Amino acid sequence: MNERDSESIHSFLQASGFDMVDNETSADVIILNTCSVRELAELKALGKLGYLARRNIVLCVLGCMAKNLAEEIKKRVPGVDIILGPGDYSKIGDYIEDIISGRRTFIIDVDSPGAENNLDMDSMHNVTQRQSSAFVSIMSGCNMRCSYCIVPKTRGTERYRAMEDIILEINKLADNGIKEVTLLGQIVNRYGFRQIEQKDGKSAFVQLLEKIHEVPGIKRIRFTSPHPVGFHRDLIDCYKNLPKLCSQVHLPAQSGSNRILKAMRRAYNRDDFIKIVQALRDTVPSISVSTDLIVGFPGENDDDFSETCSLFDEARFDMAFIFKYSDRRGTVAASMPDQVPRDVKEYRNAVLLKKLATHSKAYNDKMLNTLQMVLVEGKARRGENIFQGRANNHRKVLFPGDDLDVGEFVDVRITSSAVTTLYGEKI
Repeated sequence: MNERDSESIHSFLQASGFDMVDNETSADVIILNTCSVRELAELKALGKLGYLARRNIVLCVLGCMAKNLAEEIKKRVPGVDIILGPGDYSKIGDYIEDIISGRRTFIIDVDSPGAENNLDMDSMHNVTQRQSSAFVSIMSGCNMRCSYCIVPKTRGTERYRAMEDIILEINKLADNGIKEVTLLGQIVNRYGFRQIEQKDGKSAFVQLLEKIHEVPGIKRIRFTSPHPVGFHRDLIDCYKNLPKLCSQVHLPAQSGSNRILKAMRRAYNRDDFIKIVQALRDTVPSISVSTDLIVGFPGENDDDFSETCSLFDEARFDMAFIFKYSDRRGTVAASMPDQVPRDVKEYRNAVLLKKLATHSKAYNDKMLNTLQMVLVEGKARRGENIFQGRANNHRKVLFPGDDLDVGEFVDVRITSSAVTTLYGEKI
């Protein structure tokens, strides 16, 4: 989501006459677009700001951390010129001009409501030559109020873009050569909740998926991240009825313990979650199911963690983002008793990572000797004439190729596998 925001910010700055440079050492203006979901991200950003503040540049902090820690940033990094929260990025060009011209010496704006301008800017893209995929924001904010999450504080309540604007944007992307779109939202499957009426038993999000499916030129559709409470039969059926919808789903579980899920305010229980996963596998047996998990949530004991381990095995997650709980100021969980010691979090994190490696390798092994249609992203980081792309299920595939493959679909026969990567030969 931050990647998508950064692209929109880039568009605004281009419209204001700024040019992107290849590296930060030659920049007159540097923008850090930040995240506050985890403490580590904030610490890294603060460290980077301290380093950059030594230079004679216009230094800007944007995004969730700007809103969450504005006063702390101002105090700890006096070299920062602009602090702008995620409410309205359309102002950034004017703000930078104010600093450069000397009209203002410091700007802080973290209270913009962010209702319309950010939603309008979501249609702005910088499609590069031979780019094959693009992110498309369909909503902003969150109404769920999970006890550990800072997003409602930094991003505000849910706001939805008009469906016709989203479809227009995707048509333009397709006209510019985009073949794959990934729909983004804090809880993407709540799109249009209580604002757009159901039709034939289908939610607004499913209606949107069906319209995108009709866009010529778009070959693949993905979305992230949904919430289990909005994953109903109409959405599950899309994996059967919409061939362009990729056979991959990211479904955050967060915990396998009903007691912890309740403390997290997740609004579903373990059985609810397993039923969704089973329904998805019944619909598409080969579907890739990834998840988010938090270890060390306040009060999590050994039994709770065992429940998470057993959920991992029962759901057969083949990919997961595993986080050690870090308290976020302003959230309910930050003041909960029974905070879990760091060494316990480290241990539980390591246990799940080992479990993930086993499940991921087993899933990848099932793809050996299969023919996969791969959308090629570009050259791999290592290896001469080795290129990388994504299979339909979002698995990364490496294969010997050439520059003409970039941005195209190629058939690759899978010859070997590792924990996170598949290797093959172009057919």
